[in-house]
Amino acid sequence: MIPDSTSRRLIDMYQRGLPVCERPYEQMARELGTSEDDVISRLQSLQENQVISRVGPVFEHSRAGASLLAAVAAPDEQIDLVAATINRAPGVNHNYAREHTYNLWFVMTAPDEDTLENRLDELEHQLQLPILRLPMVEGYHIDLGFAIDWEAVT
Repeated sequence: MIPDSTSRRLIDMYQRGLPVCERPYEQMARELGTSEDDVISRLQSLQENQVISRVGPVFEHSRAGASLLAAVAAPDEQIDLVAATINRAPGVNHNYAREHTYNLWFVMTAPDEDTLENRLDELEHQLQLPILRLPMVEGYHIDLGFAIDWEAVT
């Protein structure tokens, strides 16, 4: 799927700087000269067609609570079951399989350090596997917005 000109503008204008307001899609629609329903429909279509992977904010996690990178060494024959259990835990995101002794890596977030530790302890108990806990020592900002050469895409 090659996006039309309005969808291209939508992508270009909102890779960064989504409006922070009660009705962000309505504000985006005004800026694009279309309707709120059209913006929502376009975003859904772009996701369904794998042109974009997600729509939503990225937060500075240190300002929003506590988080850390964690890893588990799941037995190969149980990796899907272990991954599903991890995915159901509150605050889990970015769960990835890796070719390593620690073969499942995930990020867990919580409102504060105590809640984070309690969630990790509970998950460790459910899994009956030790969780490697890797708190962030230093943060790095990675800008994931990209200028798209639409002429090269078409």
